[in-house]
This record gives sequence, structure tokens and C-alpha cells, in this order.
Amino acid sequence: MDKNKEFLTAYDDFADAIFRHCYFMVLDREKAKDLVQDSFIRLWKYIHRGEDVKNVKALVYKIANNLIIDESRKKTAVSIELLAEKGFDPGFDYMPKLVSELDSRFIAGVLPRLEPKYREAVTMRYVDDFSVQEIAEMTNESENNVSVRIHRGLKQLKEIIDNRDG
Repeated sequence: MDKNKEFLTAYDDFADAIFRHCYFMVLDREKAKDLVQDSFIRLWKYIHRGEDVKNVKALVYKIANNLIIDESRKKTAVSIELLAEKGFDPGFDYMPKLVSELDSRFIAGVLPRLEPKYREAVTMRYVDDFSVQEIAEMTNESENNVSVRIHRGLKQLKEIIDNRDG
């Protein structure tokens, strides 16, 4: 396949999902847009260097996750009120029952409180709707490790929710 066509197909297929993933991880629309742009620029360079890409989806998520990690190192705290003013609306149609019953303001406050490795796993599983196997491939982790992180992330969410209600 032509390199340009391969890139354009990847962009068309994954840009919205990458944006949603970045947005849930950084909770800032403009930063998420920048991360998506940077992710696809790096993908473009990778493809045009002639590198063999076996799974474009996994590669672009891996690039985005690395950029998110870089961003989190310099990120400042975000207040719930600021997120609400910016119109934060997570749209949790795919989230498990535990999360789907919560209001978006509470979710905006809960997600950043999860440890980053758990937040990433839970977001990729329930927001991006990836299988454990796909997440393992994208993060270079074992399926067992990914499953444990998802379980612990959900457990941490439950503890936060129980503390809120208790």
C-alpha cells in the first residue's frame, strides 16, 4: 500500500478514537487535540522512514500513550469547576454500571485520582472499548498485567465512590 494512503487510512480510522482516549487521559480538549496531532505527525514520520508497521492501530495508541506520559510529567492539577466551565462531558455510554450511574462532575474528579497506570487501563478498556489482548499489545504489557491493572483500577474507583457515599 502507498505510504500516503496508509497514513490517511490510519488517520480516518483512528483519529476520533485517539482524541477520545487522549481527552480522557489529560482532561483538556486543547491538549488532547495537540496530542492527537503530535501522535499522527510521529506516525507519519515512522511510516515515511520505511519502518515496517504490522499493526497501525497499536502503534498510534502507543505513540499517543507515550505523549500522554510526557504531558503528565509537566501537567498541573485541573479543578472540577474548570472542567465543568469548559463543558466537560465524558459521554460514558460504554462504561460499566459502576461508572455509568455517576454524574460527569464526579467522574471528572475521580479519573485523575486513579493511579496513572490504572487510569490508562480502565480508560482503554471501558472508554476506548479495547480487549485486554489489544491493550496488552499497545502497552507492551502481558495480558495478565493488563487484567490486573483493570481490576485494581475498578477496585480503586469503587473505594473512591464508597468513600464519597460513606
